[in-house]
Parts: sequence; C-alpha cells; structure tokens
Amino acid sequence: MKLGVMSDSHDNIPNIKIAVDIFNKNGVDLVVHAGDFIAPFAIDPLADLDCRVVGVFGNNDGERIVLAKKFEPIGEVYPNLASATLGDKNIAVMHYPELAIPIAKSGDYDIVVYGHTHKIDIKKEKSLLLNPGETGGWTTGKATVAIVETDSLDATIYEL
Repeated sequence: MKLGVMSDSHDNIPNIKIAVDIFNKNGVDLVVHAGDFIAPFAIDPLADLDCRVVGVFGNNDGERIVLAKKFEPIGEVYPNLASATLGDKNIAVMHYPELAIPIAKSGDYDIVVYGHTHKIDIKKEKSLLLNPGETGGWTTGKATVAIVETDSLDATIYEL
C-alpha cells in the first residue's frame, strides 16, 4: 500500500493541486498532512484526491473551526496528534519534531510523520520518521511531498 505525505502547504493552491495529481497518479491509499494548511480554501484541492486525508493543525492554521468543517467530506483533522492505520501499519502524524522524535524512538508506530521545519528528514530506526519538507515551497524555494511504500517503509521524495 502507498501513503502520501505532505506538510506546510501554506495556501499554495497550485502546489497542492500538483501534489494531489502526484498522489492520484501513484495510486496512494491514504494521504496525511502534517499541518500548516493556513486558510480554509487550501483544503478545497484535497477533495480531488482518490483517497481519504488525515491531518493535524500546525502553528499557523487559523480559522480551525472552518478548516475542520472543510475536512468533513474528505477525512479527519486533529488538533495535535493524529493516528491512522494503513494495511498493517500504524501511523502517527503531528506538526512538531519535538513530539515526533520521541514517538518514533518508542517504536509504538511504524511510521511517524511531522512537519514545521520545512526540511526533508527521513530516518529509519524503530519507526520510519519522516518530514516530507514543505509543499508550499515559500520558505526554502523547494516544494516537496513524499510517498511511502508501506511494505518496505521506503520513502520517495517528489519535487513539485
């Protein structure tokens, strides 16, 4: 099975649409978003995904009540920590690395996803620890998402 991973899209609608296209073309079974959607209109392109979306809020997300309502038809969004299952893999999603790193070290989840730093990070120890970088591309000038093959826990970064 395939897991699509994105974070820090920061209202960049063209990049969100490219990410959706990449995920659909690669047949992902679930997409997780590690926060910083920003405005409710940034959720609209995610409705074109061929799978459900699980997300968490980041430090820049405003209008959280409206963001949560926008999520209702496409999946779920949580305040700090989301948990999902894909096949036999348990997935944890959060925005902050300070939370993600100890959770990954615990081995309680197979895949631990975070955002916030806008920097790609892939580590395999007890868990796969993954930051896909930033989908928005505003901070680093490089917009990226990831796809994880859940059988092998191999993550591939895709530049938008």
